[in-house]
Amino acid sequence: MKSKTTYREVLKWASSFLETCKREPIAAELLLRERQDWSKTDIMMHLNDEIPSDVKHQLLKDVSDHGSGIPVQQIVGYGWFYDRKFKVTKDTLIPRPETEEIVDIFLKETRANQKLSVLDIGTGTGIIGITIKKERPLFDVTATDLSSKALKVAKENAEVLDADVRLLEGDLTEPVKSETFDVIISNPPYISNDEVRYMDESVLHYEPHLALFAENNGLAIYQRLAKETPAILNPGGKILLEIGFKQGKKVQELFQSAFPTANVTIEKDMSGNDRLIRVKTN
Repeated sequence: MKSKTTYREVLKWASSFLETCKREPIAAELLLRERQDWSKTDIMMHLNDEIPSDVKHQLLKDVSDHGSGIPVQQIVGYGWFYDRKFKVTKDTLIPRPETEEIVDIFLKETRANQKLSVLDIGTGTGIIGITIKKERPLFDVTATDLSSKALKVAKENAEVLDADVRLLEGDLTEPVKSETFDVIISNPPYISNDEVRYMDESVLHYEPHLALFAENNGLAIYQRLAKETPAILNPGGKILLEIGFKQGKKVQELFQSAFPTANVTIEKDMSGNDRLIRVKTN
């Protein structure tokens, strides 16, 4: 590539390169915007400007890294969730739109003047618990995670975003087994080992398997939660669980058995896939 080039030329080359690597070409623009803290309008305004050499070299490196499989969020060091920036590392899952939908559902069912105790199980980067606390400041939010490395990232995110969330290290409900909550919400590991061959290599190589995979065809964590949560859920409380799109009926049966008098339903995401198990107790 010639030494003096415009943003347009570099983006055109970078997009083509990513396409040959079977990556989304739009990632080139996204990487540039994140590095420069630009909006789409900013990009349009600079397209015909000469790109500074340091900006060009950084973009080419980022594009090369993404072409090799490294997710955009890990290249820039953060991901967006509910219009907030969350630090991510190789020890945490990358925030995903499906999880954002679940938080949105929960927030629409609650009011800002309520006082509820909420438990976020397997918090990872802290996106669920921190977002709930920021959107509902009166809620008492606790979040747990088995991974000390993930919990360290969650603590950093809570500090940066000024979210007063209690973060506890431990396996599922173990750190809070003597407490009770009005709401339990979780995006647990639910991918079965049989599904590995269908997964994107960037997920397999750059996101923690501890947060992705579960035994018993992906149901092991749900089975444990169905046993543990009845003891810590307040009367009239509810549970919201993210699920794999093929797991709805089986997870529904697990929790209907655990909460015989509760209303246990399956809800779909915006793509029409089963995505959420909701348990509403009497």
